[in-house]
Amino acid sequence: MSNHRYHGGGSYMHPRMSYPHHFTYVSSCVKYLIFLLNFLFWLFGGLLIAIGVYAFMDKLKDGNGWVRLETIYDVIFNISLVMIIMGIVVFVVSFAGCLGALRENTCLLKFYSMCLLVFFLMEMAIAIICFVFPQNMNSFLELQFTDKIIHSYRDDSDLQNFIDFAQQEFKCCGLSNAGYQDWSKNEYFNCSSPSVEKCGVPYSCCINATDISSGLVNIMCGYGVQEHSVAAASKRIWTSGCIEIVRVWAERNLYVIAGVALGIALLQLFVIYLAKTLEGQIDMQKSRWS
Repeated sequence: MSNHRYHGGGSYMHPRMSYPHHFTYVSSCVKYLIFLLNFLFWLFGGLLIAIGVYAFMDKLKDGNGWVRLETIYDVIFNISLVMIIMGIVVFVVSFAGCLGALRENTCLLKFYSMCLLVFFLMEMAIAIICFVFPQNMNSFLELQFTDKIIHSYRDDSDLQNFIDFAQQEFKCCGLSNAGYQDWSKNEYFNCSSPSVEKCGVPYSCCINATDISSGLVNIMCGYGVQEHSVAAASKRIWTSGCIEIVRVWAERNLYVIAGVALGIALLQLFVIYLAKTLEGQIDMQKSRWS
């Protein structure tokens, strides 16, 4: 039997569309995929905060309850504090995504997708600047960070460990084009210093810092090398600055780096698309109820 109805006078009424009682525009697949992805990042953010707080409290204990935070550089070079800040950002944004998807809250989903879009645009801006103006970026990093990092080497144990790790991994010494001579700016390694380390460089600059027979690290292997010429010093230590070495490494591995960056960018865009899709589905469901 036809659902079309005719009223008196020959007027025609189109049948009203009906949906099953349990029908919903909101896709469970989209909803729980967003929730699962953000739940993982929420846990990761919480882990970052926990590790950062533990490291920061340990640093406070070593510094007798005092940590220098006078300038923006003190914050940037404080690795534990950077971990806490990054963890809070990841924790808050992913929590908004989790709760927004689970509770079908469009305000939280809009906040979440907007944050992801801002992160994406910032990443693209940094990538374009590094790719189009590599020398300018080199000069900027050398000018802004070399003196601060070299000066702070012994003031922050986390920063010291990070610098030692970078110098050993990339086989470099110092940051700028001056290379190992950068360490003359540190009060302990300066040639006018009363320290036994004067005119020296950190052990992480040494080509062979570890004694093969004993397996022990010779922390004195870089003592006095600033008094030598580059040719003489190069027999004992790496002489090139880390910023230039990292730039050359990045150029050699450009396709791998570009592939990873593209994968991260596509994942972010995909999650933004999912969030906007879920947002639209929730709006459609609300309009149906109204």
